[in-house]
Amino acid sequence: MSRFAAPLRDRRGGGHETARSVTAVRALWRTSPGGGVTSRGAVVGAIAVLLVGAGASADAVADAAQGEPVVSGAVVNSGHDVIVGITHNVVFPVTVSGSDDSGLSFVDVDLKGPHGGFYTTDAFCETATACTTSFTVNAHPAPGSDDPVDLANANAGTWSVDALADANDGDSVFAPGVGSFSLKRAARLTVNASPEPVAKGALITVTGKLVRANWDTYRYAGYAGQAVKLQFRPKGSSTYTTIATVKTSSTGSLRTTVKAVKDGYWRWQFTGTSTTGPAKAPGDYVDVRP
Repeated sequence: MSRFAAPLRDRRGGGHETARSVTAVRALWRTSPGGGVTSRGAVVGAIAVLLVGAGASADAVADAAQGEPVVSGAVVNSGHDVIVGITHNVVFPVTVSGSDDSGLSFVDVDLKGPHGGFYTTDAFCETATACTTSFTVNAHPAPGSDDPVDLANANAGTWSVDALADANDGDSVFAPGVGSFSLKRAARLTVNASPEPVAKGALITVTGKLVRANWDTYRYAGYAGQAVKLQFRPKGSSTYTTIATVKTSSTGSLRTTVKAVKDGYWRWQFTGTSTTGPAKAPGDYVDVRP
């Protein structure tokens, strides 16, 4: 898996020893030697030691442990799932919110997912309390690239958000697990209702197929064993009603029969799973004749 990693940028208003010290202990913030996240107290202590080593005064050391910025949360993709197919890059925002008496200035954001899924980038803050970064993910080959794909099927599921926020006065704070979101494989549905036209009271056969993006093969493949709703919308209405629920076959195929009652549209609807996004087939119109 590749890492989408924007290069670290220089801090604006340079010359802050604190900013350089935070960079030096970035690795301590994110992981301990055993692989776990370090405690906040250990990080503050590390900053204090670096400040002393840089010749800072006792007052500066005390200031490092006070007035830290606060990260209050992170919103990914405006609160919506991130759904990725096999054709196009998907770009989505992550907004980190927080506060500091001097205002937030910069944020590093890590996204961590199942089976080693990882993305990282950074951004300057657009306001004193909000910092928005932009991530680009894909699951399709990129011609000429040595590492052409970011995602594998095993990466689908719940991801967490870690944020390292800097304030204008040079203070920084690391907030692990400050947010979460679902990264899902895109799904598609087809439908066909026949015969058309059909006599009232006769049987209509409704077929279709549910497929989802395979991030390992860069193709769509049948999604087996999934419950899919058969829905009907009468002519002149804007509302679909669920008529039956059918499970997909081993190849993702769907098939059922219903009685023809009135003119209208038939479709399949899939609500999605923890790893796969929802899908709806376009309505297939059937003319029912007396």
